[in-house]
Order: sequence, then C-alpha cells, then structure tokens
Amino acid sequence: MGKVIVHIDLNAFFARAEEIRNPSLEGKPVAIGHDGRSGIVSTCSYAARKFGVSSGMPMFKAKELCPQLIIKPVDFRYYGGLSRVFFNFVKSYTHLVEIASVDECFADFTEVVKKQTNIEQFFRQMQNDLFAKTRLKCSIGVAATKFLAKMGSDYQKPMGLTIIRKRDIPRILYPLPIDKMYGIGRKTAPRLKSIGILTIGDLASRCASDNHELINILGKFYYVIKDWISGKGSDEVIFKPEESKSIGSSSTFHHDTNNIEEIRYMFENLAKEVSSRAVKENRLGTTIQITAKEATFISHNKSITFDNPTNDYRFIYQTAIKLYENNYLPLTVRLVGVTLQNLIDPRDMAIQMSLFNYQEAEEESQTKLLINELNRKLKKPSLIRASEAKKKDK
Repeated sequence: MGKVIVHIDLNAFFARAEEIRNPSLEGKPVAIGHDGRSGIVSTCSYAARKFGVSSGMPMFKAKELCPQLIIKPVDFRYYGGLSRVFFNFVKSYTHLVEIASVDECFADFTEVVKKQTNIEQFFRQMQNDLFAKTRLKCSIGVAATKFLAKMGSDYQKPMGLTIIRKRDIPRILYPLPIDKMYGIGRKTAPRLKSIGILTIGDLASRCASDNHELINILGKFYYVIKDWISGKGSDEVIFKPEESKSIGSSSTFHHDTNNIEEIRYMFENLAKEVSSRAVKENRLGTTIQITAKEATFISHNKSITFDNPTNDYRFIYQTAIKLYENNYLPLTVRLVGVTLQNLIDPRDMAIQMSLFNYQEAEEESQTKLLINELNRKLKKPSLIRASEAKKKDK
C-alpha cells in the first residue's frame, strides 16, 4: 500500500476570518487589502469572486467590478492566531504535517487511515469538525503524492473533498485547462498553449511521446512534470519538531543590587541575546515579559503585548527597562530576565500590500516543490533557490 498524502487548503482564508469575526459579512462581497489607488486585493470572498474580483487585482479595479465591495484591512495578528488553531487541529490527527503557507499544509495520513473503514467519510467528518470547532472552511485533496493531493484540494472549492487515485487521473485531471495545473506558471502556460497544449490531457499526450517542443519549453522540469501526471512524484511530508513559543534569557548579578545603571546594563545584554536568538531562528514575538527576583528569592513577572511583532534588540530593551522602572524600581534584586513570547514565523505576515501578488507567491511555492522533487531524484540537496543562496552568502 502506498502513502496517503493529504493537502488541506483553507478557503478564502483572510476573508473567511473576517466573516468569523463579523457574521454580518457572511455571503457579502468582501475584499481584504488596502483601499486606495495603490491598494491590492489580498484575497476576497466567494461572493466577491462572482463579480470577477480576484487575488492580486488592484483595489480600484475590484471596486469597478463590484461597487458594493466591502473592504477590510489586513489583520496579520488575528489571521496568524487562526492559522495556528488550524495547524494544531490537523496535528491532533497526525504529527506528520508540512506547513506550506499560512493557510495550507500537507499531511501524511498513511497510518491514520489504516484504522478507518470509509476514508471518504473520515475526511468529510474531519472537514466538518474543523468547521464546527473554528468556523473555518477548507478543501481537502487525498492522493498518493503531494502533487495529486494539491490538485485534489484545488479541484472543488469551497468545502471540497477530492480523492485522486492513479486510475482517476485521466477522468479528473486531463479535462482541466493547462493553467490549472500546479507547477505550470503564468509564463509557461501561454507557451504551452502556443503549441496546442490547452489541457492537462494534451500535456499527458505529448509527454507520452517525449515531444521535443515540449521538452524545450519545460527544460529540466519536463521529467518531473511527466512523473506528476503519471501518478508518480514525491510523497515525502517534511515536518519540523514543534517550535518553541518563547525565547528568554536571565542572569544573576554578582551581588544583590538596586543600582538602576547596573540593572539597565544587564537588561541591555539580555535584550541583545534574546534578539540575536530570535533573528537566528527567524522568529518574531508580540509579547515581552520581564522577571525580577528579589534578594529574598521572591520572583515577579510583568509583561506587555503589542500589535506589531518584533525581534528588534532596541525595542526589546526599551520595553523591558520601561516595564522594570514602572513596576520594580525600589526593589533590591539578585536576578533579572527578559522573554520574547507568542512567537510567529515572519513569513506568515510579511505581505507587503502595495507589492503583494498572490500568483507570484503561488509560483514561488511551485518552484520550491519542483526543487524538492529534483533533489529527491538526485538523492542529495544539490539545488536551492537563488534567493536562498544569497541569504547563505550573507
């Protein structure tokens, strides 16, 4: 028996999050993003899509298509919280979860489904349970490879469930327009159409004869894509151990002290250490907590939460010392500490609304999947993205 790989994709996540927060928006055309000439639609509700509104579209164009469009600003902190709830829900079934973006993941359910008599019913129940517990809507693709699972989750939205077995590929995938194939970007699709490849079925036919025109267009990805549409491809879910929710550091003075200059110096060093670790681990936090332990070993904690996640040393230091001076200035202390809490991955919220284009983000994700596939074939991590190489050089 092969693996059972699942791709779960939250439907219109940001827009749905706003509907959860404000149920009066349900069923109305809603767009998430900045209103104005430079504004871009981050995502939109399905009601807005009926008017032709789409992700990556200039907001002024969206308003022309749908004058009654309701525009909501992006709230990364709120969406990030819902995203973590979603991933924790999936991890309650299996720890083999690979987070693909803020609103989607791959998961290996091979062992889980061995205990199920009706796989379709099991995943439908899971889908309904997610909705009941969080009000989030998702589409699920189930297959033997990551590519097929991804295609399955895209097949029916919202609240779709598609199981793609190898024998189902001609029936489900072949009729789809070539633009709908994961891995075929917006630059490649027109080139394929120019040689008569309009559907995934057309692509499969050309692959069967190792068409030279097709190989010239796809280059090194030809054999990867050929594998994908024949039911082969990667089934490896790359998961990380649970990440810590905080980064902290504390230090004991050589002698008990109430000298504010000594205390400030200690907090500055602690803030630098916490900041350095957060930067190294690529984490941002929204809460700073300080600890002050008296000479009598009594400990005190004080924290503050803020809207904009940070790992900046100066901000951590200034916040920590302000908390101390406002609450514990008269104390004689033997130890102080600083902790950055409620950590998040900056990739979950690093969307620049003036520049953001979801299609570009999707193609970046596709490139990553293709590189992983090629490395799998080479049996070593030989290939990385140019942007990652630049980061390593730095």
